[in-house]
Amino acid sequence: MTQHTTTVAGVEVDTRHWIGGARVASAETFADLSPIDGATLGEIARGGAAEAEAAVAAAEAAFPAWAATPRAERARILHAIADGVEKRIEDLAKVETLDNGALLRSHRRGVMPRVAHNFRFFADWLLTLGHEDFDTRGHTNQVSWDPAGPCVLITPWNAPLMLATWKVAPALAAGNTVILKPAEWSPLTASLLADIAAEAGLPAGVLNVVQGYGAEVGNALVSHPGVRRISFTGSVPTAKRIAAAAAANLTPLSLELGGKSPLLVFADADLDLAADLAVEQYDNAGQVCLAATRLLVESSVAEEFTRRFVERAEALVQGDSRDGASDLGPNIHPRQLEKIDGFVRRALDGGARAVIGGGPNTDLGGLYYRPTLLTGVAQDSEIVQEEVFGPVLTLQTFDTEAEAVELANDTRFGLAATLATGDPECAERVSAQLVAGTVWVNCFFVRDLQAPFGGSRHSGVGREGGTWSFDFYCDVKNTVTAPKGWKDHG
Repeated sequence: MTQHTTTVAGVEVDTRHWIGGARVASAETFADLSPIDGATLGEIARGGAAEAEAAVAAAEAAFPAWAATPRAERARILHAIADGVEKRIEDLAKVETLDNGALLRSHRRGVMPRVAHNFRFFADWLLTLGHEDFDTRGHTNQVSWDPAGPCVLITPWNAPLMLATWKVAPALAAGNTVILKPAEWSPLTASLLADIAAEAGLPAGVLNVVQGYGAEVGNALVSHPGVRRISFTGSVPTAKRIAAAAAANLTPLSLELGGKSPLLVFADADLDLAADLAVEQYDNAGQVCLAATRLLVESSVAEEFTRRFVERAEALVQGDSRDGASDLGPNIHPRQLEKIDGFVRRALDGGARAVIGGGPNTDLGGLYYRPTLLTGVAQDSEIVQEEVFGPVLTLQTFDTEAEAVELANDTRFGLAATLATGDPECAERVSAQLVAGTVWVNCFFVRDLQAPFGGSRHSGVGREGGTWSFDFYCDVKNTVTAPKGWKDHG
């Protein structure tokens, strides 16, 4: 008899899909491995074309009633989902830590509370969503946000539940139905979310969770003519394939892709603050799309900045993500570790120097890669131009503000940028010239859900957050009414 559940950190997780309000098995499964120790966490239902078709059909069937549900009731259910998340923060944190290797303390303190906040924020924003009527030659213009239909949401493995609910919450709030396809390397908390949503009273078919590989079930979903919106967070090559598949149906896309973000450190900066910001880029073992992996430091302070940075970086504790003393856990998968090490080895072979790190942590074994800082890198080198997605930073120097901006903008990406400077006028000038969706000045990773979020160039298409999310997940309509022509119905 096939086992349809697995127990992870004492938490029972159903390994089947969630389609139309019911658990659905597949003929094939795939193994989900923990990056912490390589243990098999479960055999996960491996969806394909049939499961994709069933999920879209369920979403289509549920859409009319959910779209017609009053805003206040949709908001109430989203708050109930948030309540369910908060009741299970410990379960969710333990499961996701084993599933993707990020720190347990981070999941407990920040990530899972943010999951609940995602639902609460968009539930509340829905109730205030609107635009003042305006006049055109005596005619009244009224703007409205109409639900678009079934949405396919494809989410990454580096922050599985938080990034999934960043999409799921506004899509549901807008009145759409959802097919969530989690990353195959970290699918477990998406399954728990389905349970939580059902317990909160979300009607059957409004949220569907389909597991599997992108080339199989993912492709079937994004090419389906019944899908009205696609939101994807992940790599540029995968985004190009999704966009090509969606083009046949002119399905609107929101793409949040890779980054190669700079951290610009000017000579007048607080160097302790700048070093702290730089070391923060090792968060989640460097598996953060927003990470400022290119340190650009004014020449006159480069030596002192590097000294302070190395002092802090060498104090980081690398180890089991469940240990509260650990600052860095493992990378997600053997393929990812091999990719990271390949970047570094090629850079070193090309003349780069490892100030710290430079290879896997052989003391720990497994998927642990030492925090690495490389110098002596050319601007056109692979290590400077391509996203590594691991705990690897490069350091380059500049002599003028213009040179700093030129180096910062000289990649195909444009997701984020961080500045460290003591001069507000410099910050204003440089920020205005940077190609990035988000710029942080003397801070990092301060995120407000009402702010627009997305990337420029190859870092993405579109913006989400606040009203921008509803603009994407809805068909925005303008109704123009003449001042006369009415009949007396009295």
